[in-house]
Order: sequence, then structure tokens, then C-alpha cells
Amino acid sequence: MHFSNPPILMPLVEVVKGRETSEETLRVIARVAEKLGKTPVVVKKDMRGFVLNRILMAAGAEGLWAISRGEVTPEELDASLKAMGFPIGFAEAVDIIGVDIVAAVGRNFREAYGDRFLLPVGLLEEMVGKGKLGKKTGKGFYDWSGGAPQIGGKPSETYNVMRVVAAAANEAFWIIEDEVADPETIDKVAKLGMMSPVGLCELADAIGLDVLASLLNEMYGKYGLELYKPCPLLEEYVKRGWIGKNAGRGFHKY
Repeated sequence: MHFSNPPILMPLVEVVKGRETSEETLRVIARVAEKLGKTPVVVKKDMRGFVLNRILMAAGAEGLWAISRGEVTPEELDASLKAMGFPIGFAEAVDIIGVDIVAAVGRNFREAYGDRFLLPVGLLEEMVGKGKLGKKTGKGFYDWSGGAPQIGGKPSETYNVMRVVAAAANEAFWIIEDEVADPETIDKVAKLGMMSPVGLCELADAIGLDVLASLLNEMYGKYGLELYKPCPLLEEYVKRGWIGKNAGRGFHKY
């Protein structure tokens, strides 16, 4: 059972099927989650990060790289995400989780999936070295010393927040390729675990998978990071013309 953070508030529990997990066990665990007042979502295969954390880390890696390059400030990034309907920004989330924890998860995911999860180590190491671990030490991207910071600001006029969506959608294709979850499950996880007003796959289909693939290729050509290299399954969908809602098929069929 993987509870989303903070578990007291968040409704999602990913119920992860192992190689020898019986259907009866899945049903029992789902009922336990429901009795706790949570919403269980079954994940078909036990792979590191399951669904929620893989999506969050892919999106977060893009945000952290953008901050480290000076393309966007933490305030602008978070304002851009909140303008899209997300209740919390990524820099704020990193502060709540802990900068050191996010760095450790990045190392863990890189061990499992390679350089797709390479994070800007210099930025994170500098923050850790200065004791700026986030909420628990009073300072991270924001100042928590006087309680919860008032995070305002306006979305960036130059940073394209679609880069975050593209990175997350690309990881969704890898999750499907790995047979961990289908688009319906990914959307349910995003809505429950990120309090997103729309599912990630639904959002990607509305934007256009060709648009997101083009953006990823542009970023890959510019920076050469594996984070931006389109998943082969995404490339196959675009080649077939399965580019989203307007085409009648993308992640979902319409």
C-alpha cells in the first residue's frame, strides 16, 4: 500500500500488485484502504515509484532544471502550476517533502531507470550544504521560519509550463510501456494523488501528443538530457496519428 503525501489528507492509496499477489489479496487490501476512508487504485506491477511518484519526479525534474538554469524562479514556477489548477506548486512541494529527501529519491530512481531521472545535483547539493532542506529546517526554496509562507507571484511570461506537462506525459508513456498501469489508472492516480482537476492523460490528449512530442524533441536537442527524450511509445502514437482528442485517439479513445 502506497499512501500519497500527506497521508492524513490525501485520499489516494496505490495498491501494488506483486508477482505472486492473488486477486483475493488485492480485494482485501482495497477494502482495508476504503475502511480507512481512502480510495484504492490498483497498480498492475511492482516497479520503483509505482505511478504517482514517477510522474511527480519527471515533472519535478523539469521544474528543478528550469530553476537551476535561471529560466524561472520558484515563485513563478509554482504560480504557473497553480494557474493550471494545481493546488500546490512544485517548489513548495519540495520544501514540504524535504530537499534532501527529493535528492535521495532522484538517486534511487536514477538507479532504476537511468539518466531519465537525473536531477540538477549542483542546485540540490548547494541547498543541502546550506541546511536549506525546506519546511523542517525553516528555509528551502521559501522561508518557513515564521510558519507557512505566503506564496504568491505571477506566472512567468517567458517559461513555458507545458514543459512540465510534457515531461509528466512522457513518463506516463513509460509507465504504460512497463505495463505498470493503463491511461485510466494514471488519470485516477493524478486526480487523487495530485488533486489535479483533470487526469494527466486527458490533459495531454487535449493539448495534443504531437505538440508535447515536438516540445520534448526541442528540449532534448537544446539540452541533451534523457529527461526530454520522447518515449518510443509516444513516438509511435504520433507516427500513427493518435495525437489526442481532436484526432479521436491519443492516450484514450474518443
